[in-house]
Order: sequence, then structure tokens, then C-alpha cells
Amino acid sequence: MSVDIKKRFDRIVNILIQLQSKRVIRAQELSDRFEVSLRTIYRDIKSLEQAGVPIIGEAGTGYSIMEGYKLPPVSFSKEEALSFVATEKLTQKFLDKESAKQYGSAMLKIKSILKNHDKDLLSTVESQIIMREQSMPPFLEQVPHALSSTLESISLQKQLVVRYQGIQDEEGRLRTIEPIGIYHDGGFWYIVAYCLYRDDFRQFRSDRIQEASLTDQNFSKKHISIAEYIEKHRQKNHPKTRIKLLVANRLANYLKWERKHYGFVSEKNIGDFIEMTFESRDIENEFPRWLMMFADFVKILEPVELKRNLTTLLQRSIENQSN
Repeated sequence: MSVDIKKRFDRIVNILIQLQSKRVIRAQELSDRFEVSLRTIYRDIKSLEQAGVPIIGEAGTGYSIMEGYKLPPVSFSKEEALSFVATEKLTQKFLDKESAKQYGSAMLKIKSILKNHDKDLLSTVESQIIMREQSMPPFLEQVPHALSSTLESISLQKQLVVRYQGIQDEEGRLRTIEPIGIYHDGGFWYIVAYCLYRDDFRQFRSDRIQEASLTDQNFSKKHISIAEYIEKHRQKNHPKTRIKLLVANRLANYLKWERKHYGFVSEKNIGDFIEMTFESRDIENEFPRWLMMFADFVKILEPVELKRNLTTLLQRSIENQSN
């Protein structure tokens, strides 16, 4: 079998799996996933139809398999089977208890169809992967279902009531929210939702949610997608300030771990130093407080305002320790 024919055969099989895993899938989505043209996808779909797979295609919607059509069980490669172990460990650390429990249940069903040799491989590897607990868990113990309830709220378009304690709140406050999505950053999940109390979109950090309960009340309106929200939030009245730092070579690698989070743009070597360029929306608090950890090995080239802010923070720190 030639390489091209094998690639097409593998792609058609994978398209069949995609059709089996989703109710409807668009041709463009398949084109992007397999990095081929739309014409190629149309040709592959035609081949599946000629092989007897009852595919339904609707203009502007996508492709689906006729209800009731049974496909043979899916088999997994050794590498795919081993990936299950790492993924299951990650869910135990990063998901709430209820979501992790449901994922574990789903994984048992998947493992049940594996070959005995692959089951032995998984059993051997499972004990060799250890996930250390985070110093600050992403969810409170009393809300083991915060993430799963949020996802259910999004899928059913039902309002969610949460008791949330913001960083400046003395105690938690009840909020009725309409979640549009979630994202993970810095070890925590953030729920992006329309808050009925604020009549605006807000972000709710997972470890500050003290209660969460799904209601029977439908969303009050149709909302933008989380992708649209993030793009608008990025542009909303938060101009970026360009920053240039001169960092000693021996320390530069330590900055690499977190610099993307603080707006890293580029770097270039200058002898024993590396010049790093950043773009930050907060040079009054966030950026200079991060920079304090490396201040003895870093020189601020620009802007002058950042120098002043860092100096002020350092002086306050010295005063606090001397009192």
C-alpha cells in the first residue's frame, strides 16, 4: 500500500470516528483537524457513503450518521491506551471531585474494551505517575461539584446560584449567574458568566466559590461566546505599557517559567545579559511585584514609571522589616 493511499485510508477511518463521537460535525472542522482542503473532505465523505455508511448532510449545519446505525467497537493503539493513565491523573488534580468521579466512571467503561495486554500496561504505569497536590486547591471541599454544575448550567442554559467571596469581601455573597464558559489559568479555573446582580459579565475564581446550585430558571438572554468575551476584555480600556529589562544570563531561565503570564514579547542576547521586552497592563502593582523576586539581577531600561513603582515597593518593604 502506497504512503498516500495509507494516509487517505487512515484519514477516512478517523473521519468515521469523528462522526461517531459527535452528533453533528462541520466539513470545515474536519478540514482544519486533518489539515486538508474542503474538497478532500467532501471526497472522503463520498467514499464513506459508497461504503454503506448512512451519512446525513445538511447545508449550513454539517454531517451526522443516521440514528440507529451501529458501528463496530473502536480499538485503541498502545500509545492511545497509555495516554488514558496520564489524563486520568490530571483530572484528579485539576477537576472538582464530582467531575473527576464521572471521568473515572467513563474511563472504566473505556478500559473494559481494551485488550488484556493493554490492560496490563495501564496497571503497570498507573502506580508510576504521581500528581502532587497544589498548595491551594482549585476547589473548596464543601463544593465538590462546582465545575460539573457550571458545565451543566452551560449545556442546559439554566441559571446557577453561587455564594462567592471576592478577594476584598469579608464574607461570601449570593449571586445568580449565567455561565458562558470556563478557562484555566495559574492553577485555578475561572467561570466567565453574566451576573444578574451586576447586569454585566464577571469572572468567578473556582476556589472562592463557597456554594453552587443549579436552578430550573432559563437564561434571561442569549449571550456572546467566551471567545468573544475574552477578546473584548483584552481590548477594553486597558492600554499596554511597553517594558524593556536587562536580565543577567544566569537568572534569565528562572524568568521563563512565568514571563508569558506577564506579557512577554521577545528577547535578545547582549553579552552577559538578555534584553527582554514585555507589554503589561499593570505596571503599578502586578508587574513590579512579580519583578521584586528578581530585582537584584534585573535592570529596568524602560519605562521610568516602572522604576519608580518598583523602588517605592522596595522602600516600603525595607521600612516594614526595620520597624
